[in-house]
Amino acid sequence: MYLPSPLTGWLVDRYGNLTIAAASVLTLLAAGIVAASTPGDSVASLAVALALLGLGWNFGLVAGTAIITDVVPLATRAKTQGLVDVSIAIAGATGGMASGLVVAVAGYPLLAIGGGLLALVIVPLTIAARSR
Repeated sequence: MYLPSPLTGWLVDRYGNLTIAAASVLTLLAAGIVAASTPGDSVASLAVALALLGLGWNFGLVAGTAIITDVVPLATRAKTQGLVDVSIAIAGATGGMASGLVVAVAGYPLLAIGGGLLALVIVPLTIAARSR
């Protein structure tokens, strides 16, 4: 997940943090679709879905960090970034626990598509940020 960070940082510098945030959405949605449509015995398709998931996460993390750096005053930047990092860790842990329940109750395809659709929440946030 961290491996493409240098490339992602370059993309953020070249195309802008909001554009890469939008790319994150599309990549995460693609990961959800690929994962949901992957047969249970297809290692290659699942590997593609997981690679897309890691890449989409990386796009979102690097672009989001750049957005925070751009909008938070220097005096509170470190504290804000620390709070965001802790929030990301808590959200990841909560999502990890909840995902087991979702798979047990509704199955893996619903989890995969639901995660991809959840990524779409970033779209209105990106549009709102662009309008500011």
